[in-house]
Amino acid sequence: MNVWLIAATVLLVGLLPCLWVAMRGTIVSALAALELASTITSLALLLIAQGLRRDPFVDLALVSAVLSFAGALAFARFLERWV
Repeated sequence: MNVWLIAATVLLVGLLPCLWVAMRGTIVSALAALELASTITSLALLLIAQGLRRDPFVDLALVSAVLSFAGALAFARFLERWV
């Protein structure tokens, strides 16, 4: 196990508070927690790609970041009437 994979593990542990806020918080705080979780996930995928020396995994992290942003915008649009 190298430094990149250890850093990815630490980041993935950071998803637990985001999950807690997303389940227990208000709608606005849950949306912010989901955005933070998607950012952490994209960074963890980049660290895993570097740690395993697999370049195609970088593409997966990039696609995940773009789709999570678009998904959050759609989710915010859907929740617009309750916020």
